[in-house]
Amino acid sequence: SMDSGGDSSGGGAAAAAAKWRTDATRAFQYYLDRSTPHATGRWLGTLVVAAVYALRVLSIHGFYIVSYGLGIYLLNLLIGFLSPMVDPELDPSAAAHDGPALPTRGSDEFKPFIRRLPEFKFWYAITKAFVIAFVMTFFSVFDVPVFWPILLCYWIVLFVLTMKRQILHMVKYKYVPFNIGKQHSISLFILYRFIHHHIM
Repeated sequence: SMDSGGDSSGGGAAAAAAKWRTDATRAFQYYLDRSTPHATGRWLGTLVVAAVYALRVLSIHGFYIVSYGLGIYLLNLLIGFLSPMVDPELDPSAAAHDGPALPTRGSDEFKPFIRRLPEFKFWYAITKAFVIAFVMTFFSVFDVPVFWPILLCYWIVLFVLTMKRQILHMVKYKYVPFNIGKQHSISLFILYRFIHHHIM
């Protein structure tokens, strides 16, 4: 009877823990859903999280490899945020029918830009990445000794080359990754062309 009592209490604790996890997940999802329309507040919160992470790294003078990995991940998210859902380079026929295009004549119908990575998922992934990176700074196994200026220079070069490629992609397929209306989109497109011809 003692064994059955032990099993019962163990099973009760496991059930209670599972219920707590379920309730916590539901509560988290509830507040996450409620935050969806409040983009400004969400991004301000993320800036605070990013500042806390930066202060943590600067104060302990370490975990630069974690910061580098975080930077590469954020760059990858940014490209997804700036890219159309249908990539005309990979599927020209689908892009011609469904993909967003920049109108060049007044009679053209303006199609809003549909992102490969929506704004909410972009924000959530960035925030989660900073939180995970912050937690990693409490484990010395991730503090790999590196010469951080080299990593910084390499990331800057990678950022410039990646954004140059993205801008060229925008110019080639005539799209603007912001829903700001036709006239402003055309103005941005002209700016992209100027950058392409005079800077790149």
